[in-house]
Amino acid sequence: MEHTSTVLDSAFWVSAGAIVLLLVFSAFFSGSETALTAASRGKLRAQADKGSRGAQKALDITEDNERLIGSVLLGNNLVNILATSLATALFTRMFGESGVALATLVMTLLVLVFAEVLPKTYAITNSEKAAAAVATPIGIIVTVFAPIVSAVRLLVRGVLALFGVRIDPDSHVLAVREEIAGALQLGHSEGVVEKEDRDRILGALDLAERAVEEIMLHRSNIEMIDADADPQAIIQQCLSSPYTRLPVFRNEPENIIGVIHAKDLLRDIYQHLDSDKALEDFRITDVAKPPYFVPETTTLDDQMRQFLRMRSHFALVVDEYGSLQGLITLEDILEEIVGEITDEFDPDADHPVTRTEDGHFLVDGAMTIRDLNRASDWNLPDEEANTIAGLVIHEAQMIPTVGQVFSFHNFRFEVTGRHGNRITGLKIRPL
Repeated sequence: MEHTSTVLDSAFWVSAGAIVLLLVFSAFFSGSETALTAASRGKLRAQADKGSRGAQKALDITEDNERLIGSVLLGNNLVNILATSLATALFTRMFGESGVALATLVMTLLVLVFAEVLPKTYAITNSEKAAAAVATPIGIIVTVFAPIVSAVRLLVRGVLALFGVRIDPDSHVLAVREEIAGALQLGHSEGVVEKEDRDRILGALDLAERAVEEIMLHRSNIEMIDADADPQAIIQQCLSSPYTRLPVFRNEPENIIGVIHAKDLLRDIYQHLDSDKALEDFRITDVAKPPYFVPETTTLDDQMRQFLRMRSHFALVVDEYGSLQGLITLEDILEEIVGEITDEFDPDADHPVTRTEDGHFLVDGAMTIRDLNRASDWNLPDEEANTIAGLVIHEAQMIPTVGQVFSFHNFRFEVTGRHGNRITGLKIRPL
């Protein structure tokens, strides 16, 4: 009885209370680490804009993740080691040498359940709410531990430097764009995000990564007006064309001298309706507007901004030597976001990909790889070529003939049409 009372004296209860308190601190550090690292910065920013001080504080302290994690881990390890030491001393006093093993078993169980799994589970489930709640006390801890954490960071980087590993403090593990794209792909695979919504958002994100040359209408497909042609032929061509704007050339197609708009043409004709020599007085150069040229390396994002700034929808694309390569419109850029835009005047309003009964896909060779991937939900690479015909030529290292079959990137490609050196039709089937 005397031994029991000696063991369960005030020191015992003080040690037991200290262990419980340290476990609470350990749970706080573990939950805070998980909450602050798992919380979405986008959601925190939205809460901060609505006046949440906790969310703003969470954003501030997560700017330097290395310092944050270092401070939290330092505090967590301190309380865990101290709690384990107190438990070992307490159990050794109660049970002798066997108390060491018993203390290890008990503390492992307590730390695992109450200081790790429980707080981390809550923090993951309510990451933004928990991050805003713990941001202020964690900010104080980060400030207090800053000198120690800075010293540890220098030591760690020094050791890593010995092995040739360099740490860039301004680098991020994932770029914002890659994080959004990954979340969209994951949401689509889980059925939460519709394919059309995913394609629109990814299309908008990709504008800054893609150049004008990737989506422009190639010069071989541009409909042009000869400035020296008969006025009646010019008017007839403008009226029969499905396009509102047409380039005007003189002598040779490379020499673009202007761009005619259907409204300007009709306005000029209307002004000369009362004249007996209306067609004789008509000069296409008087109606055409100056051409607008852009480099083929301009990004789609920059080009869209230029279109909006200049209040223009039409540009001619040239290479580094000034040679005409194609044309691009504002509609072409918008189609990269919302998909194909067709109206009653579009000659090719049908779906560009046709599926046969035997599981093959009939595709126009001029169709871009990106459009084919979006239409069929495939992942054909577009680094080496812009069109599906260009991909086949690149992989085959030759200009195929009709009937030739190739297999690459887990797809079977059969050439079904060719005009000159251009592949005009392909039959594709996933292997």
